[in-house]
Amino acid sequence: MLEALLEVNRHVPVVVEGKRDAQALRRLGLVGEIITLHRGKGLYEFSEHLLQKHHRVVLLLDWDKTGEHLMGLLREHLRGHYEEFAPFRELLRILCQKDINDIEGIPALLKRLEGFQGQGS
Repeated sequence: MLEALLEVNRHVPVVVEGKRDAQALRRLGLVGEIITLHRGKGLYEFSEHLLQKHHRVVLLLDWDKTGEHLMGLLREHLRGHYEEFAPFRELLRILCQKDINDIEGIPALLKRLEGFQGQGS
């Protein structure tokens, strides 16, 4: 799944909540455009600006209360432009739900899991 996200990000920007989320995705190997939500603009303005530059986007917002709220709003504004990539966030949310509830925690979680895998070998 991570390999597929890396490949998609070569051509499609990923939208995250903040700088730490973007940094976490860089640590995971994403090399394409990563866009953080602009706190100075409303979500409608942010979405309009985003759609002027990009036809498709990947939404990777946290799955905590704030992230779910923002995700709901962005779904309305970006309808028709993100759905084909929605499984990335949904799968991450399902896989990480018991351990973390945000994008920035994924690299540390993967590192811990690699440690467990190494112990069992």
